[in-house]
Amino acid sequence: MKALLYDREGSRQSLEIGETEKPAPKKNEVLVGVHAVSIKDWDWGLVQNKGLIRMIGRLSRSEKIIGSDIAGRVVRVGDEVKRFRPGDAVFGDLSRLGVGFGGFAEYVCASESTLARKPECMTFEQAAAIPEAGTLAYQGLLARGPLKPRQKVLINGAGGGVGTLAIQIAKVHDVEVTGVDLAEKLDLMRSIGYDHVIDYQKEDFTKRGERYDLILDTKTNRSPFDYARAAFSNSTNTRGKES
Repeated sequence: MKALLYDREGSRQSLEIGETEKPAPKKNEVLVGVHAVSIKDWDWGLVQNKGLIRMIGRLSRSEKIIGSDIAGRVVRVGDEVKRFRPGDAVFGDLSRLGVGFGGFAEYVCASESTLARKPECMTFEQAAAIPEAGTLAYQGLLARGPLKPRQKVLINGAGGGVGTLAIQIAKVHDVEVTGVDLAEKLDLMRSIGYDHVIDYQKEDFTKRGERYDLILDTKTNRSPFDYARAAFSNSTNTRGKES
């Protein structure tokens, strides 16, 4: 089968489409014909052979193929699979139950428990963008209970995968949302519902004097003490690393 391969030399130029063996599902696995896959910073970390991500890559079941969030159709199922059958449209995160990549290929095997049925109203591309980023957005905003109307929420890294999903969840709860990111993303952020936007290269939101009921940090590049300056004293600072 064809796949996007990398050689661990730390260069994006090393990526190439090549041939590799088509996987066979284990008894609790599903063989998926991949229709769409999302790319994340973990994938670039593997290609660039960076620190912790390099070590995780060495533990991956698919040593030379990046990609963990996929959507596609079931081609074959293992003997113990109960929830799916060939032809079913599915999506999921290959890394959910441990280290797993291999999504940038024609076919990939996934544990039955890591997959869900794709809604008919959703394209394969939309479904592939959801698994990890959507989980982080949902957990970061709602893990401690629902948001309350008119609360003030700030999202750091608001123009990335987690942020663009989190804003949709937040606005359902009728809250006021401020987004922080690069200037080049601010127009997009306004168009998808952010009430206020901040270019972090020009302004430090922790020093503006504004206070927020909840801060969702998708970048984890600042200390908790920084966020404490911008949070109400009875608020919880929620942190979630974007992928």
